[in-house]
Amino acid sequence: MKNWPVIAILGSAQFVMVLDGTVMNVSISTVVEDLDTSVDAMQAAITFYTLTMAALMLLGAKLGDVWGRRRAFVIGSIVYAVGSLTTALSPNVAVLFLGWSIIEGLGAVLVIPAIAALIADNYDGHARVSAYAIIGAASGAAVAAGPLIGGFMTTYLSWRYVFVAEVVIMAGVVLFARRIEDRTGARPSRIDVLSVLLSAAGLVFVVFGMLQSKTWGWVIPLQPPIVGGMEIAPLGVSPTTWFILAGSALIWAFVARQRHLAAAGRPPLVDITLFHILRLRSGLTVLLAQYAMTAGLFFMMPVYLQMTLGLDALQTGIRIFPLSIGLILFSILGTRLSLLWSPRRIIRVGQVILVFASGLLLGAVDLELKSLAFGAGMFAAGAALGLLASQIGNVNMSSVGEEQSSEVGGLQGVFQNLGSSLGTALIGSVLIGALATSFAGGVATSSLPEETQAVVAEATQGGVSIVPAASVPELATEAGLDDAEAAELERVYAESQIESLRVSLVALIVIALASLFFSRGIPTAVFGRAPGEGPDERADAPASPTKENS
Repeated sequence: MKNWPVIAILGSAQFVMVLDGTVMNVSISTVVEDLDTSVDAMQAAITFYTLTMAALMLLGAKLGDVWGRRRAFVIGSIVYAVGSLTTALSPNVAVLFLGWSIIEGLGAVLVIPAIAALIADNYDGHARVSAYAIIGAASGAAVAAGPLIGGFMTTYLSWRYVFVAEVVIMAGVVLFARRIEDRTGARPSRIDVLSVLLSAAGLVFVVFGMLQSKTWGWVIPLQPPIVGGMEIAPLGVSPTTWFILAGSALIWAFVARQRHLAAAGRPPLVDITLFHILRLRSGLTVLLAQYAMTAGLFFMMPVYLQMTLGLDALQTGIRIFPLSIGLILFSILGTRLSLLWSPRRIIRVGQVILVFASGLLLGAVDLELKSLAFGAGMFAAGAALGLLASQIGNVNMSSVGEEQSSEVGGLQGVFQNLGSSLGTALIGSVLIGALATSFAGGVATSSLPEETQAVVAEATQGGVSIVPAASVPELATEAGLDDAEAAELERVYAESQIESLRVSLVALIVIALASLFFSRGIPTAVFGRAPGEGPDERADAPASPTKENS
């Protein structure tokens, strides 16, 4: 690649967008103490950051067309920097919520679709494949390095410095954004308000329902919300089900609205015929699975390292860091392989490696950390995700012409959020459900007296929470157990955590295997095939929504 400044600017913005959430996840306890708030309030802030992006991503992509992609990128970067500064200076959780969950989220919905579209504007051929691979590597590196950066800053300085650094980076992005070419420019168009409302409400309902499933349960209510002393579970069904059904109905209405607008000759918010393109459908589905697996992995590994083994945030980040190294290296390797292998082969090799990596981690998860096997498993997982990242962006964006790249960029943002929410929800539900079952079985077969088993069973009949294993003896002593019984209960709980983690890793393997089926529509031609050598199905060839693509 000769045009490095552009990808450096776009990659820096992408890194900051993804880094934000991972840093906050490992800093929760410190932020709670600093702002004199609660874990529930912080979890709400994290959730609403995701919801803001999910709700308005399609609008952000449309505004990129209306204003011009570079202008939308610059405006979004400024808004994001304002949100980061507000978060860094926040005196209480309300200001943090405003700065992080709302203002930063609004900036992100303009920046993320613009990044994908501007790469298509500034790069062609193999350079475009490399650019999307770098963006994918930046995302993965931010996910993996976030706990390390957040752990270091929180432990030795302050979590606020992370957001100050984001302001500085985004200021540099805005300053050098003039180096970015915007071939399409502004295309003034009317935005249908009803479409925005339907898409925003539908995606919020679906994403929020998924995120709450680990607490509320999917169908059978576990811990539904309580309003006025009454549990909210209509007809005995979890609110998660109702939220997802309501969201699905709103999305269906949104699709119907887009068809009506197109038939009436008015510009829709999203061109629904894009989903007729097999390559794009497959690419978006693989993207969703990729982010689901990434989110699931980053949900369960901190649980193992922090809750079971008792490592702090910095130590957790160090153990996870091999994933970042593997992801960056294999993102680069993936772009080289694209000269020899088809995108489908590279993606499927990555999916198979992810299954292998999950198997390594399955064997490494124990009460005593098997450092070598765990490190190898994390590196292999990073390698797999790097191979996927090196191809998916280009597969999706090359499915359409440059005039529709903003729309596809917005769809990528939506599918990323849905995938992350689904991965966290699925793996979280599996983990918590398996923990409850394993703990109940472990207590029943333990050396604890029957009366003690009855006390424990009564205390956990509403479910088993994920807490540090080292805190169980203190909780047990407060419940009236003696020291020997408390030690036995700690052993049972720690082993139950290990068993539930293994079950969750098996679920991750199932998702990775299922994603192999979704990749059947990925292009099979080697990148760079000359015209006339076969069907025009090259990785860089724009595809039209015709019968041949469907």
